Amino acid sequence: MGVVRTGEIKALTGLRIVAAMWVVLFHFRPLIWDASPRLKDDLAPLFNAGAQGVDLFFILSGFVLTWNYLDRMGSHFSGRATMHFLWLRLSRVWPVYLVTMHIAALWIIFTLHVGTVPSPDVEKLTAISYVRQLFMVQLWYEPFFDGTSWDGPAWSISAEWLAYLLFGAIILVIFRMARVTRARTLLLLAFAAALPPTVLLLASGHFYTPWSWLPRIVAQFVAGALACAAVRRLRLGRRGQLVAGFASILLTAAIVVILYYYDANPVPGMVDPGGVVDLLFMPLVVTLAIGVGSLPALLSTRLLVYGGQISFSLYMVHEIVHTSWNWAVQEYHIDLPKSVQKFVVIGLIAAAVAGAMLLYHSVEEPARRWMRRMVDFRDVQHDVHTGPPAAEGSRLASIDHARDARPPQSSARAG
Repeated sequence: MGVVRTGEIKALTGLRIVAAMWVVLFHFRPLIWDASPRLKDDLAPLFNAGAQGVDLFFILSGFVLTWNYLDRMGSHFSGRATMHFLWLRLSRVWPVYLVTMHIAALWIIFTLHVGTVPSPDVEKLTAISYVRQLFMVQLWYEPFFDGTSWDGPAWSISAEWLAYLLFGAIILVIFRMARVTRARTLLLLAFAAALPPTVLLLASGHFYTPWSWLPRIVAQFVAGALACAAVRRLRLGRRGQLVAGFASILLTAAIVVILYYYDANPVPGMVDPGGVVDLLFMPLVVTLAIGVGSLPALLSTRLLVYGGQISFSLYMVHEIVHTSWNWAVQEYHIDLPKSVQKFVVIGLIAAAVAGAMLLYHSVEEPARRWMRRMVDFRDVQHDVHTGPPAAEGSRLASIDHARDARPPQSSARAG
């Protein structure tokens, strides 16, 4: 079945902060455009598609979870292993989710008692909504994700939680497919699995349609899982790794080119052309996972890996910062010159990053260790001595040095 690899893939950890910042810039667009109209002319095609960063997260999630759990959970079903997996996933996302959920609720209450502009989300604060938010199922009852969560980005965590609950069954199928299927076929299947959201976009012209969140999470998550199964079967020499690294640069450039092309040449009836680039996310993740060279090396730097580690906290806290400022502008009729607005936007993004760092070090990591200790003390003891966490919270040794140390082979084989 090829070389079985385990451990953190640093380039994918670094890719997480890129996806998170893409979403952040998407939400901060109106403030950025007001501060600098020229940036709107230059960067609107890229920033307007920032919502696609969520789909990149979905693919990364399916890939990394399969990377870490295929051998542990794929050979046979185990209720104990599945519950252990779900608890570890809960320990990874629930603490920050709960904190930001309650911060968002307190903010909504604050606007009721201060000033004259209550939050438009006041009607969301109901008992049944609280229970749904608490158990991360608020999205499951709604065809559209807008307005489902007190903290806006939390809708995707509700979608991810559904994928986690299905993972025990998905991994059984992926494991058996991987045993009898060549790597190139698995890659084709992964590409096919990622198609539904784009097919729906091409059919309707809209990426955001009733219940569209469901094929987004299922398709992209499964595509990431299949792509991981393919990568685990690949045997690449140094030349193949260099080619993959160069291909990751070409794919990144292609994503940017496509976004600008559709901006300059709009398709009649297509409202969300940026969704087309979703088709390149799976190949991008694969090439970064197996490649070496400039882009994989850049994403593997200590700064970007740290950014990847705090990316979840950034994703969860940035919209609270954004919403708070918008409320202050409306409540106090703030009208600043553009020269000052630029510094305000930079300050708000810096505040979101600082909040993410605070959440990561004071909530995310301590709570994750505490919850893991409840089910596996030895894992936590091992964590303390093995350095920074993997992208999905499983602390495994980095594969990057081992991969680079392998003697080069004359050819790359699949299968």
